Amino acid sequence: MSLSELRDRIRRSLHPTDELDTLDTITGDHAVAGMEREERTLKPAAVLVPLVERPEGLTVLLTQRTTHLAHHAGQISFPGGRSEDSDDGPVETALREAKEEIGLHRRHVREIAGYLDLYQTVTGFLVTPVVGFVEPPFELKLDAFEVAEAFEVPLEFILDPRHHEYRGMFYKGQQRRYYVIPYENRFIWGATAAMLVGFARRLNGNPLLS
Repeated sequence: MSLSELRDRIRRSLHPTDELDTLDTITGDHAVAGMEREERTLKPAAVLVPLVERPEGLTVLLTQRTTHLAHHAGQISFPGGRSEDSDDGPVETALREAKEEIGLHRRHVREIAGYLDLYQTVTGFLVTPVVGFVEPPFELKLDAFEVAEAFEVPLEFILDPRHHEYRGMFYKGQQRRYYVIPYENRFIWGATAAMLVGFARRLNGNPLLS
């Protein structure tokens, strides 16, 4: 499949950006864990799912958070965060946060391809994953307080269901399930892994995440 054909396939698998007001498909940590969705007031947030157009194929740009943070320390994540009142929607939030966290300027995001399903976290956020095609060359400048490292994973690796591990652990007296995508010496897990698994399933025509 050519890069152009893959781009078209990705676009078709996503929620269009002009349908945000009607986007009501909510997945999240509860769906992965096999639990009912908790009805609560959620804080809006957005992440950028950056698909970098390398000569060898698309890659996914991810970050590893620093170990001293109060929340999700050391975890692998997409650039992104809480929406601000001044943001004109989730695309603006995702692009602003990517610039602040890793120095990825919006001019390198050549196209916003669409949205993945809204994702509700156990920490009370409703995250809009914004998928964008990123055009090199670019030079990153990491926020040393929040981001320890930025790295890329081949999209082909992410899309392979053989790399999607479904694990369990006891948390607060309950068995909780979560996804892990091991890559080299790293473990992508939690919400980030779940969003990537959901992305892979959308591309394969099976969008339900469970």
